[in-house]
Amino acid sequence: MTVNDPEAARRGASLTAAPSPRGLDGVVAARTRLSHVDGLAGELIIGGYELKELAGRVGFEEAGHLLWRGALPGGEELGELRRELAVLRALPEETMRVVRAAAKAPPIDALRMASATLSLDLADPDSIAPAADLTAAKMLTARFPTVVAAHARLSAGQEPILPRADLSRAANFLYMVHGKEPDPIAARALDTYWVTVIDHGMNASTFAARVIASTRSDMVSAVTGAIGALKGPLHGGAPGPVLDMLVEIRSADRAEAWVRNELAAGRRIMGFGHRVYKVRDPRAEVLRSVAEEMSAAHLEDHKLFDLARAVEGTALKVLDEVKPGRNLRTNVEFYTALVLQSLGLKPRSFVATFACGRIAGWCAHVIEQHAEDHLIRPQSEYVGPRGLHFSSPDST
Repeated sequence: MTVNDPEAARRGASLTAAPSPRGLDGVVAARTRLSHVDGLAGELIIGGYELKELAGRVGFEEAGHLLWRGALPGGEELGELRRELAVLRALPEETMRVVRAAAKAPPIDALRMASATLSLDLADPDSIAPAADLTAAKMLTARFPTVVAAHARLSAGQEPILPRADLSRAANFLYMVHGKEPDPIAARALDTYWVTVIDHGMNASTFAARVIASTRSDMVSAVTGAIGALKGPLHGGAPGPVLDMLVEIRSADRAEAWVRNELAAGRRIMGFGHRVYKVRDPRAEVLRSVAEEMSAAHLEDHKLFDLARAVEGTALKVLDEVKPGRNLRTNVEFYTALVLQSLGLKPRSFVATFACGRIAGWCAHVIEQHAEDHLIRPQSEYVGPRGLHFSSPDST
């Protein structure tokens, strides 16, 4: 029999198709030129470049341009982009009112609420044309650090500091948080961190953004949804608890007993293991170098860094012994904690600070999905009851 109704054919096929794995593990959900994660080789490619070719060698604005436009910018392009983003840093009054109202909320919640208001400042907030998407991407990328810095000040009982256009994106963020210009090493460390986390394959928040964008919804809506996904502890990670772990261990000679006790109690060792990577997370290697450079400038941080290196070595040895074959290696959270702590940032703001780096990648995926213009609509496998009949109470 010939089936002339393609939709009917698809419905029929869905009845016999094998169910997808839980969480869509291993399912290819999109084709992208933005990033590639190889968990077995420990490789992360961003826009055609291995991470080690970009992090610490190009600035965040350059990496953003690479994802948005497909190539690193030339000198004049980069200068213009930096000037454009710097002018866009100031927050609209409506957004600042939301940030003030959310002063006692967790920073990631404040960022989610503030993000939703930023569409009010766009000339055509519903447009998904390439030019409109790029305009929205620049605006969101410029303003996320301002939101997070303003919230950090307000939650500490201080007034927000206006952004400065003469400072780099990273230096300006640290200035708005601390009220003084950071030293160049600190600004470079934060910039390298943001480049390191700018994009990472089809993670949960990126997938959420692409699903929203696939409905032809706007950039701000998609990014706001991504923040909601990032907030969840299974995605946003736990760099803060890494610091708690180091404080509790206190000294290298206590590390092995502490790790063994945690594993015996069935608890996770923070900063180790990753859903994708079966070898060392390449982002951890980049951030280890950043943490080492920061620690060299501050004696107290240097002691923490030395402890962290000792704990890392011990944890890897014990994990291999207690959980053989699991390949639980150092992940991005471990050295993120050291880098952000050395910058004077509070652990409660770590996830929101991460979002200030990932925002450029989210926007790039929205741009790519809008160009694809295809609705993401997977099937589901029904496992509920069948054949139920409604009985009215009056029928008896």
